[in-house]
Amino acid sequence: MRVRVRLFARYREALGRERLEVELPEGGTVECAWSAVADRHPELAPYRPYTLFAVGQDYVSPDHRLRPDDELCLFPPVSGGAAADIYRVVTEPLSPDSIAAEVDEPGAGGIVIFSGVVRNETDGRPVKFLEYEAHAPMAEVKMREIGESLRARWSGVKRVAMLHRIGRLEIGEASVLIAVSAAHRGDAFEACRYAIDTLKRTVPVWKKEHFEDGEVWVGLQGG
Repeated sequence: MRVRVRLFARYREALGRERLEVELPEGGTVECAWSAVADRHPELAPYRPYTLFAVGQDYVSPDHRLRPDDELCLFPPVSGGAAADIYRVVTEPLSPDSIAAEVDEPGAGGIVIFSGVVRNETDGRPVKFLEYEAHAPMAEVKMREIGESLRARWSGVKRVAMLHRIGRLEIGEASVLIAVSAAHRGDAFEACRYAIDTLKRTVPVWKKEHFEDGEVWVGLQGG
């Protein structure tokens, strides 16, 4: 099927055009369309973690199924403070220093980072390692919703970053990092606490705990 793609701001300038078309299989998703565009124009590939998608007048998630002749809009980060916000599910190790740098800005008087790490026991049972699994596109959408809620609740929030790692994690490795910068430390602390508490209730990530004598799935992310 044919899908129309419209580009805005830096994306339009990078490609030197506002519109293009891609061919997708029936039922192809927004993510498929992005891949088709990025394969043709690899200069856009680095912007994937920051790109917003819309069809018609509504934002859509990367797993949204497109219909023939839909117009998919690719938005770079919007102006007004959300440009640096990051919401990603990743497989590589997480770095607190890197995420702190992502949310740093001159107007921030405080940066708070939460790092959730793999502990070596659960209810007295020694843990060997953990495995995390996620519905990644939906997880990133839900994390973005949490970030938008932070901005609505705490006007002093400057930047937000949330990263969740999936795959096998060893004892002591970080599974989730949340960083919030704000004009005042109180907003940063409160917003970061709200973010991790909400993430654990609403974001589709599951973990399997591996013990010497067995294993068990925990979800969404109990514990």
